[in-house]
Amino acid sequence: MEKKKLSHLDAEGRAYMVDVGGKPATEREAIAKGEIYLSLDLLERIEAGEIPKGDVLSVGRIAGIMGAKKTSELIPMCHPMLITNAKVKLDIHKDRGLIEATATVKTQGVTGVEMEALTAVSVALLSIYDMCKAMDKSMVMGQIRLMKKTGGKSGTYERS
Repeated sequence: MEKKKLSHLDAEGRAYMVDVGGKPATEREAIAKGEIYLSLDLLERIEAGEIPKGDVLSVGRIAGIMGAKKTSELIPMCHPMLITNAKVKLDIHKDRGLIEATATVKTQGVTGVEMEALTAVSVALLSIYDMCKAMDKSMVMGQIRLMKKTGGKSGTYERS
């Protein structure tokens, strides 16, 4: 694998925000996924709408979208983005004991939205944990990963 020069480090090795001012705007999209593992009892209570704090899946979706919009406030070197679309899908998989979060984020811009999609997934999962922690603190979040990204100079990436 060819060693690439890191674009976020100056000549002295200090981190800085990359100047994207001269780049052309392109259509960009990123899809990320992650999971939260829960007990079967808790999954059934979520599905039945029996969680005292409210509708776990609706709150999780909204929290994920809000997370995508706030990414540049959370990740130090991320640029503020005009997100043109953000969707978070939460699917219960009782057979696997988990809820899978899928975030799709789009923009027409000069930098990608991978971090926004990954943040959306992370915040959605954290929100689920928060909504359910009074009933079960043993939930585990993980497998947060980029599935696909399109647009920009580096082109398309798709997880195999």
